[in-house]
Amino acid sequence: MAASDQRDIFQPGDLLNNTYRIVSLLGRGGTSEVYRAKSEISGRVVAVKALRAEFSVNEDYLALMTREEDIRDIRHDAIVRYFDTQRMSDGTVYLVMDYVEGPALDLKMKEGGLPADDLLIIAKRVTEGLEAAHARNIVHRDLSPDNIILRGGDPSQAVIIDFGIAKDTNPGAATIVGNEFAGKYAYAAPEQLAGRTDARTDIYSLGALLLATFHGAKPDVGSNPMQVVETKGKPLDVSGVPDPLGALIAKMTDPDPDKRFQSAAALLSQFGQAPPSPKPEIDRTVVVPKSEAKVRSKSRAKPDKQPQRKSRAGLWAAVFLGLIGAGGYGAYSTGALDAFLGPTYPVAEPYTLNVEKPESGTPTARGAMPAPDQAEALRALMQEDGGGAELLLASGAIPDGWGATVVSLVERLAELDSYSMSVDGAAVDIAGATSDADLSARLQDQLNAALGEAFQGSINIVFRPPLLAVEEVEAVLEDHANCGRLTLQNPPSLGYGSEDSIEIAGKLAEVQSRVGLFDAVRSLADSRPVSLDVEVLSDTLCQIEAALPDASAAGIDVLFGFGDRPDANPAGRYFVGENPVIDIALPADVDSGYLYVSVVDVSGNVFHLLPNINRPDNDVASLRATDGQKIRVAYGVEEAQSTTKLAFLVDDSVLGKTKVVVIWANERLFDGIRPTTESVGGYAQALKDAQAKGTLRVRGMDSRILTTAEP
Repeated sequence: MAASDQRDIFQPGDLLNNTYRIVSLLGRGGTSEVYRAKSEISGRVVAVKALRAEFSVNEDYLALMTREEDIRDIRHDAIVRYFDTQRMSDGTVYLVMDYVEGPALDLKMKEGGLPADDLLIIAKRVTEGLEAAHARNIVHRDLSPDNIILRGGDPSQAVIIDFGIAKDTNPGAATIVGNEFAGKYAYAAPEQLAGRTDARTDIYSLGALLLATFHGAKPDVGSNPMQVVETKGKPLDVSGVPDPLGALIAKMTDPDPDKRFQSAAALLSQFGQAPPSPKPEIDRTVVVPKSEAKVRSKSRAKPDKQPQRKSRAGLWAAVFLGLIGAGGYGAYSTGALDAFLGPTYPVAEPYTLNVEKPESGTPTARGAMPAPDQAEALRALMQEDGGGAELLLASGAIPDGWGATVVSLVERLAELDSYSMSVDGAAVDIAGATSDADLSARLQDQLNAALGEAFQGSINIVFRPPLLAVEEVEAVLEDHANCGRLTLQNPPSLGYGSEDSIEIAGKLAEVQSRVGLFDAVRSLADSRPVSLDVEVLSDTLCQIEAALPDASAAGIDVLFGFGDRPDANPAGRYFVGENPVIDIALPADVDSGYLYVSVVDVSGNVFHLLPNINRPDNDVASLRATDGQKIRVAYGVEEAQSTTKLAFLVDDSVLGKTKVVVIWANERLFDGIRPTTESVGGYAQALKDAQAKGTLRVRGMDSRILTTAEP
């Protein structure tokens, strides 16, 4: 439990939606805060996760909150239960979920770790929860010790929380953060560095966190991207971990996902019984204090307490009026006796005021003011900029000139692009941003002078360039491109604002290149979200990528199947001994020109499926006349026997990613037919020569990856 702060989203005693009364702050994160609350209707204790104001207007972060809420359909005791999401009138967005009373594994890790017997119990329980999530095609992607809570400190009651970056693996489903790396480096599977996740990713993370909790220390994966990639390619050290836990962790965390347990059900079978079906969630409440310590935080005085103070002031006034008679009532009611009686406003304790203006919004002021004219002056400042104020006239322990100083500060802050000011008695905290460097320096001095000697606090006015130029980002992309061109998706014409997302697409030659690119763009982007839709290819495939012409997609589909059965293979994944079949499906508008279909494998060879010496005709009109809309370019072995048709079987000599490239051109690209098989370097040079001669006039280009692996 954390101590409350004046700048927190909610304060103890706040009532949300006329239902949930905030009890205490549980913790703060980078984008949100979590509170313990109690339903005024049912008495249920719940957790409330609130999104910070600067993220509540960001659609990406709202989507993450919605993703968490969508997990509510998974009913299992080992998975936190989500209820719904609410938006308040001031724009604050919060999510209501179960409250889990108990320590997180990161606390247990800091306390020295847990014995193997307890971790086996936790592993089985968490795996049961993962099986329930995976059954609905939900991958957590961020399993770590702080996301596993032991309800009541009981290992058999472990609960998985925080599905904020979970991925829906249903075909066609959107990934909330695109292909951007999600998860913590220390516990992430190696393939996550390249943006690939499935059920085996969660199994790796569970094994890694079990190992860390056993040792009582966070894994050391390195201090830079190169070290992270290198470390992730090696097996984890399970020496000293007794079996069966050590053996389980070793298989769960194999760097090769194909060598791990392939599902939660397969892992559960190792715990001595068949995996149970998901249990209905018992209606109980759950989420996550970071420690078991009970810390009471002071609640600020709420407005509903003020009438009591006001009535007490009224009682003394009545006694006084009774003594001085009816004539004195007129003097009291007009304020003529204020010099003797003091202010007649209710007392505010603490005496606070919060004024803020977001970068893309209007200013607001909420809190106490000591005099009507000063309150009106502050309200007018808010209204001048399209905002508003909720002010309460109150007395309290404040320095002389408090109201005038506050109004003077806000007048100066109005020049900034954004600002926030929190005043608590004589303590003032001010933060602001401007795109005017001179104003930043000048205002810092003016605000310090305006505080005077009676106030203490901090002032931080930062200079922030108004926009991030698209050219700056493109320069970073050019520096990191090593597998063809990296492109910005829908870049804003005037540059990136502070809340604009930077989306990048393309291909890279190495995993560490992807990590380096992300870090470089993130450093330039400051607080802007960064999303990478970047595929990692081998050096061989990248050699071809660099030689291919810039062309838009033609909408030509590459369809995969099997030579020995009519089944389709939408994943394009083949194992040793299988016979891939490849069809090229042409859209209606591809009815003229010439078609080139080539296969580039990881060994550095190019196979020209169309045209080749045995099938020289690649005229689209002729192909449509003989084959129709779907043109087969790689056949089943039996079908190809005793013919010149091409067919091949997958063997273990060349495994990995193979790229099928389809080029649609206006005219023939080359002077003659290319050999059926040639080196990548030879074909890349032929493409460059054609481009230099001006014959590489391409109308459209499409490609697809075919992956081969051992069974």
